[in-house]
Amino acid sequence: MASEIIVNAGREETRVALLENCLVTEIYIDRRKDRGVAGNIYKGRVMKVLPGMQAAFVDVGLDKSAFLYVGDVFDSASEYAPMMEDEGLELEVETKRKRSHATQIEDLLQEGQDIVVQVSKEPISTKGARCTTYVSIPGRYLVVMPGVNHIGVSRRIEHGEERKRLREIVQSLRKPNMGYIIRTASEGRSEEELRSDIEFLGKLWENIQRKREKVAAPALLHNELDLVFRVFRDAFTSDVDRMVIDSADEYQRTREYVESYTASLARRVKHYDGDDPIFEHYGVEIEISRALGRKVWLKSGGYVVIDQTEALTTIDVNTGRYVGKRSLEDTILKTNLEAVREIGYQLRLRNIGGIIILDFIDMEREDNRRKVYNALQEALSHDRAKTTISHISPLGLIEMTRKRIRESLGRTLCDTCPYCDGRGYIKSCRTVCYEVFRELQKSFAGSEEKKALVSVHPAVADMLYDEERTGVEEIEKDFGKKIVIKADPNMHQEQFEVVMV
Repeated sequence: MASEIIVNAGREETRVALLENCLVTEIYIDRRKDRGVAGNIYKGRVMKVLPGMQAAFVDVGLDKSAFLYVGDVFDSASEYAPMMEDEGLELEVETKRKRSHATQIEDLLQEGQDIVVQVSKEPISTKGARCTTYVSIPGRYLVVMPGVNHIGVSRRIEHGEERKRLREIVQSLRKPNMGYIIRTASEGRSEEELRSDIEFLGKLWENIQRKREKVAAPALLHNELDLVFRVFRDAFTSDVDRMVIDSADEYQRTREYVESYTASLARRVKHYDGDDPIFEHYGVEIEISRALGRKVWLKSGGYVVIDQTEALTTIDVNTGRYVGKRSLEDTILKTNLEAVREIGYQLRLRNIGGIIILDFIDMEREDNRRKVYNALQEALSHDRAKTTISHISPLGLIEMTRKRIRESLGRTLCDTCPYCDGRGYIKSCRTVCYEVFRELQKSFAGSEEKKALVSVHPAVADMLYDEERTGVEEIEKDFGKKIVIKADPNMHQEQFEVVMV
């Protein structure tokens, strides 16, 4: 599969797109004034311990306190399993201590205590960052985990002999009281290259430790790499044909960085000097626009509707204009299978995480349900984010989760609509007209004033003057009072004001 990494490096914002077979599959955005904090390591201070939630709030110097769950405080190697699953890793635990379910957060932490934590999830919406005491520092070929005594190997390294070779090398080079994950990029690498990564990561951890002793909490101990270097580290594998960068300065900086790690990959870093903006040239801009839409059309004429809420994301599948050529069941199956491929693509493109509910069109035959379920598993098999999928329910629903570390593309690029407050809809003009009528009747009852001034949005005013004019006249007649309607363009469509004069 042909892959490319496209980098648009601007002064205020850097954008990176991952293309697979000329199709945009992932988009990453990093803004200078709004840098992400996932992966950063802090010396924090426990501000509040919550026994009822078995969690604590930790001040790490961000706008909101970070959230530390009790399960992220124990020193068991098994606690690294979720992160390893994301990397596609096979865990080989040498020593594993089981945590006691009787241990409580209040037995582990006290308010005012200093603690070293790493941000595992970005602050999302109204929630602060989630953090963990299990520090993991990724390098090009390895991930080091201080205080853990095991070696893990990426499942994406399929050859048994290569897995054995890499494990033996790392075992011979490992530092005391250090655990390692052998990443996919390690495949085929020499002992010297792995040694270099181990030495670098070891020195980095030593620097973090020294800084921890010198600074007062809250303080930043280690800043995660910027976006371009992070993408090189995590995504620039042997499967990637090239990385194309539009900024000459960023190209030179990245080229030097790549050469320091893997000289053989440096020739794949290219400078783009075309006349068109790089994201337009590669068709990324139009995909970003599509990814912000609610409805996504399928080639057959069906469509899916994607709605993100605070709690979860729902994806609804509809036949739309597609009527099929044979039976209804065949039409539904074809639409669902086409939707599955699009859903897998949209989840990656939009970076949708958390709980996701897929509402497929109901299928009567069990074998068709199984086909859709298997197709969904296949569509998500290339997703680097960890996913968990349930079987199709009798109602045609699939519950799934996708690990969320950073905000979705939509929430990164967009603000909540100040007009509808994120609801996606507002009261109709007719509804507001009838609310005005009820307010007028209440205000006129027992009032000695002879006139009411009604201020409304221009669209509501137009309806009061036109389609709902009869209602205005009837209230004037019933109460013997005058109604003056004023169009105020500064008003929200749902707003109105009735003043007796």
